[in-house]
Amino acid sequence: MAKAEVVRLSPEEELEQKQAIYDKMSPRRRKWIDKIGFDKWDPFQIPKDPIDIRKDITNRTPQELATAFLRSRQDHETYGEQYASGALEMAVGLLRRDPRYLGMFYYSHWYQALLDKEGKTYDD
Repeated sequence: MAKAEVVRLSPEEELEQKQAIYDKMSPRRRKWIDKIGFDKWDPFQIPKDPIDIRKDITNRTPQELATAFLRSRQDHETYGEQYASGALEMAVGLLRRDPRYLGMFYYSHWYQALLDKEGKTYDD
């Protein structure tokens, strides 16, 4: 995504533009400008960068991970809202490296290995 080009205005042009912006505002918005002071108000501030979208080591967001997981399930047509919510919650928790979700993650792996060792499945 290309960044917008910054156009430099002369002080006179800037004041003229600032006044035009102010004049087109609603009375409620003008009240806020009046409160901070017209001279202190800068309608030409460069916007801050948006918050970085958090991604895991596979470069996926928690939403992408949960969606991929849910679509990969054989019974993906029949899961409920709580099931989907749990998958998303787990994805967010693991991305944040929250100890609660790390514990659930490692327990799940341990339990699956135990079932495999004993020749059982969770559905038995």
